[in-house]
Amino acid sequence: MKKTVLFLACGLLLSSMTFAQKFGYINSAELLQAMPEIKKANADAEAYAKTFQEQLQTMGKEYESKVQAYQASEKTMSDAVKEVKVKEIQDLQARIESFNQSAQEKVGKKKEELYKPVLEKADKAIKDVAKEKGFDYVFDTSSNVLLYAKETDDILPLVKTKLGIK
Repeated sequence: MKKTVLFLACGLLLSSMTFAQKFGYINSAELLQAMPEIKKANADAEAYAKTFQEQLQTMGKEYESKVQAYQASEKTMSDAVKEVKVKEIQDLQARIESFNQSAQEKVGKKKEELYKPVLEKADKAIKDVAKEKGFDYVFDTSSNVLLYAKETDDILPLVKTKLGIK
């Protein structure tokens, strides 16, 4: 009887070990902040954005001065001159808005370009550590995303077969 119980206990232990999976987690935001490369990427992105900010400030000052000049002499202007001045101010405002939108897009692309190698390096390190330490899954606590999963746990081929999809 003792042998049977011992045998069943060993069998249960072995079967549970084969189904045991190792989970890990990481805060990728904290990892990125600790990487020296991110500091340089942030500084480069800020410097790039600053060039656009300076141009926007110059355009903003020009806009303010045109509005003030218009307001100061509006009463003495003819309707035709008022119309021209208002059109100039509106055109400048449209240029500022267009420039601002373009600048934001360019800064966004520059950030992507600067951060891409840092993100790839971090991702590779996470996956390498996961494989080396035998983790089946690694989750990111900063974004609740699965960062790594063993390829052997992908059931897509099995589901496709079940549905008759090649």
